[in-house]
Amino acid sequence: MNKYALFYIYLLICSPFIFSQNTDTTFFKWDYSFIVDSINVSGNDLTEKEIIFKEITFSMGDVITPKILTFNRERIFSLRIFTKVELISYRFQEKNFINIKVEESWYIYPVPFAHIQDRDWDKLSYGLALLVFNFRGRNEKLKFVGALGYNPRLDFSYSVPYLNYKSEISFEGGIKLQKVKNKSHIAKKLWGGDFDQTVRSGRLFFGKRFGTYTRVGITTAYATIETPKFIKGISASDTRIDHLFTLAFNYSYDTRDLSQFPREGMYASSILQLKGLGIDGISYQVLNFDLRKYFKLNDDLSLKWRFASRFTFGDLIPFYDNSFLGFNERIRGHFRQELEGNNSYIGSAEINYALFNDMNLNLDFIPFIPKRLLRYRVALYLQLFADTGTIQNKNEPLSIKKLNSGYGIGLTLLLLPYNVFRLERAWDEYGNPEWIFDVRVSF
Repeated sequence: MNKYALFYIYLLICSPFIFSQNTDTTFFKWDYSFIVDSINVSGNDLTEKEIIFKEITFSMGDVITPKILTFNRERIFSLRIFTKVELISYRFQEKNFINIKVEESWYIYPVPFAHIQDRDWDKLSYGLALLVFNFRGRNEKLKFVGALGYNPRLDFSYSVPYLNYKSEISFEGGIKLQKVKNKSHIAKKLWGGDFDQTVRSGRLFFGKRFGTYTRVGITTAYATIETPKFIKGISASDTRIDHLFTLAFNYSYDTRDLSQFPREGMYASSILQLKGLGIDGISYQVLNFDLRKYFKLNDDLSLKWRFASRFTFGDLIPFYDNSFLGFNERIRGHFRQELEGNNSYIGSAEINYALFNDMNLNLDFIPFIPKRLLRYRVALYLQLFADTGTIQNKNEPLSIKKLNSGYGIGLTLLLLPYNVFRLERAWDEYGNPEWIFDVRVSF
């Protein structure tokens, strides 16, 4: 999810959707199956057709059902470069056609922004960002960010999902200069207060896609992590500046329908990071697992659950690479409680009910603003949820008694393809309440 707050968001009225029909063409209502003879794409003024075709799960000659059409509509929308996607089926001259009709979103954002870090409104950074999505129509992304406030940074990155369509090799690269506030309570106690570290980093990633759902990748990265003075553990090496080389291996399997707000499918990922590689005496490993499952019970009701964990291995894990809860990963009911250790575990379950779904807002009548910034897909969901999680240190048994848990109710507003807003009321296991306002999907 793009965490940058985008301007020009107006919620007024849903424009009516008009269907048309001529005497030579019969439009299906998607209430029965059929064999597709031809697949077309329209509305893609910039986007290359191959970007869309890579996401669909059917081809010519396949039997198509309403469920398949709905699923593929969401897969295409998950590209995050369209404000509207329709799969229109019709019969013409004894053949069955599917037209994939899209409306492209605005792609260039030279805008001021505000960014909430670690899902904490007290950690606000702000500045100027130049974001270019769907560069050259190949879903490439260019990003340059200059940020002040919390953890100020300069950041440049580039990504492309396919260096060429046949090989299905992807690439990402970036460089960053950032001043990072320490978040380890152990390091803070050793230091005697708060302190910052200066991080200069660069990374290169190459990935390979196998079919529609499976991806693997390898990342090489280098960072210098500079601390004002040397304290063992705050630095991983024997000096105040760590020269940290990383080699990482990624795997993911993703059958979700709509990545911005999934209601059906599963997501599984694992990342193994080899840190330091023995250079300057730094050598440790980090392993992440994330498993999510989504069930669409009917058109309005869905169920989802998640289990994620992070493990660290090695004789010396620097405090900046410990496993944390209460930052990017949070337990609703203990949303602002910060926990730290070698390993972390978190589990969630949630039921969502659509109060209204898939309204298409078209605000073209607003002057002086590009029309592609005035078209949104809007939905509102009511959710019931339960979260639990804990931290485990080295040589310490995993105990159910140490679990922090919470439950609650809330609302999720989708304003796609741009952002998601959540307002929730949560309680911990002792009945203590808290309000949560978050700018991202729960999972």
